[in-house]
Amino acid sequence: MSLFDDMTVLVNAVEAGSFSGAAQRLGIAKSIVSRRIGALEARLGTSLFHRSTRRLSLTETGVAYVERARRILADVAEADDIARRLQGELRGTLRVAAPMSFGARHLSPAIVEFLSAHPQVDIDLDLNDRRVDLVSEGYDLAIRIGKLADSSLIARTLAPCRHVVCGSPAYLATRGTPLSPSDLAAQNHDCLVYSNRPASEQWRFRVGEDWKEAPAMARRLGVNNGEVLRDAAVGGLGLAVLPTFVVGDAAAAGALTVVLGDYEFFDPSIHAVWPPNRQLSAKVRALVDFLSERFGGTPYWDKPFALPT
Repeated sequence: MSLFDDMTVLVNAVEAGSFSGAAQRLGIAKSIVSRRIGALEARLGTSLFHRSTRRLSLTETGVAYVERARRILADVAEADDIARRLQGELRGTLRVAAPMSFGARHLSPAIVEFLSAHPQVDIDLDLNDRRVDLVSEGYDLAIRIGKLADSSLIARTLAPCRHVVCGSPAYLATRGTPLSPSDLAAQNHDCLVYSNRPASEQWRFRVGEDWKEAPAMARRLGVNNGEVLRDAAVGGLGLAVLPTFVVGDAAAAGALTVVLGDYEFFDPSIHAVWPPNRQLSAKVRALVDFLSERFGGTPYWDKPFALPT
């Protein structure tokens, strides 16, 4: 194997957190990973890892070497991508993570269209509502919804993520229709809560010039999946705050009614994020540009709703 291959093995071992993880990623035996890193250390005349701990722990030399190895590998990948893009061809595999509901409803058909246009590109798509670690888990790109935590990740906004308060017609007929945020408490409405989002952001409205919270009073259900909340709202269990991309079909069919539509809601955005220590390869750039064009402006899922601007 070449020095380039040795660097590839080393970086994968660091990102996977183990030699066995690197072997699984690269499709080679663990013994080969150990041998290649040993050969690299022998060539450099120094240890890259501390051998006294159970976890992989880089030495000071190892930290510096891995940082530069990542840059070299990224530069080589970028050079390949540029050459292929100049020939009108993208090639290679992209590992992409996205939330379950948005991924299944809206990202999935977009991915199909993108792959059809680029037959030499493969995508490994992980739909999961947990927040993955892009660097340690080896993802090239993630789609995230909501306020981004302060981090070193690079982000590009793809689309707004409008939210509405909604309930079934039967529930509203029985419990009353709130006409202002204060009615949520005054009418003692049952509330269905998305547990992955801070409570302070879920029922927050602009009243006049101020943002005001209207806390969920009776929490009938808390769950970390928007489609489960939608089904509970359709079933008459209470009111839910949900993205328009989740409730559009149910609202259009009359299974859900939007309430408090005159009040601006505290809305997050949909972002594409990627690690800063990896150059934005041509295929990642092409996918981000494609998604931005497809979802940007007023997303197609918002068009049936009369939303504040």
